[in-house]
Amino acid sequence: MKNILACNLGSYGRYREKAWAHLPTIGVTNVELSVPQPADVPALRQRLAEHGLTATTLMASCPIGEETVVDQFAQSLDIAAEMGVKVIFTSVHAGEIPLETVYERLRAIGDGAAERGLHIAMETHPDLCQNGDVGRQTMAGIHHPNVGINFDTANVYYYNENINEVAEFEKIVNHVKSVHLKDTNGGFKTWYFPTIGEGIVDFASLFRIANAAGMYGPFTMELEGIEGEQLSEEETLGRVADSVAHLRSLGVLD
Repeated sequence: MKNILACNLGSYGRYREKAWAHLPTIGVTNVELSVPQPADVPALRQRLAEHGLTATTLMASCPIGEETVVDQFAQSLDIAAEMGVKVIFTSVHAGEIPLETVYERLRAIGDGAAERGLHIAMETHPDLCQNGDVGRQTMAGIHHPNVGINFDTANVYYYNENINEVAEFEKIVNHVKSVHLKDTNGGFKTWYFPTIGEGIVDFASLFRIANAAGMYGPFTMELEGIEGEQLSEEETLGRVADSVAHLRSLGVLD
């Protein structure tokens, strides 16, 4: 099977609108978008088609503390199904909510996803998935095949100390539904996410481990930049292109 490479349009920063035309020129035809409003779906689908792009993940809000969260999330599931998107990315924070309540609500969301042939991918964020051990515990608590993890290759360093991304990935690979490709200098709470290939992340090993587990994506570039920098349009587009070129040099893409 071929690995699915995508790009979060936020990787273009203030030049986000340039992404639509630029991505196809560097061989990237899959994107990650926010869940649109129902009325905006036809226009969005048309725009994707005009640029030869496919949405492989949609980003949805999951206010797990609200009793109506399952019904709220159902709208995102319906939109994803309408658009043919199979993975919904979301960030979930339990906070002071009892874990069993969190798990119960996520299981119900998982049931809705299963009914539509979709999967939920929970971001590598505190306090449910910030590392492999916590993520594995959360997955055991939810225990639903349609609720999994979005492994962020840099967030494991941002939210944890004395950690290795490959080791953390191996702990939860069987629960990973999607991956955010993001490089880092490895600093704890350090906003340093450069061009892919300019940090410490071992992307080749991550792809190898994923593929061995039968996981081929989507692998979505999320290039969040370096604190304080102000890239020009040329530099921004160059960072995306150079990141794709580095991944191709590893032999993980066709």
